[in-house]
Amino acid sequence: MSTESLERIARNKNVARAAARQLSMEQLHKLSEVINEVIEQKQHEDHQRQQEEADKQRKLAEIREAMNDAGLSMDDLVGEQPRKRRGRPPKNASKV
Repeated sequence: MSTESLERIARNKNVARAAARQLSMEQLHKLSEVINEVIEQKQHEDHQRQQEEADKQRKLAEIREAMNDAGLSMDDLVGEQPRKRRGRPPKNASKV
């Protein structure tokens, strides 16, 4: 079954019913169990990702606060940007 088929089934109840008619009750129960496991796994992954993002934001806030307490800015950490060297102009740029 392709991703497109699964998307069609997920979007349309009638398509899902038509697909379910082709399966036995045992197969439907097994499919339900598999889908529930996938849902639980996806919820766990989403929760973990949200937790990691919250940790990252908390650490960024701590770093910003420490920088402010020390009187530092991003410019102090990065330093001067290297100057861009001017190259030769293209050969045909001055001809008009």
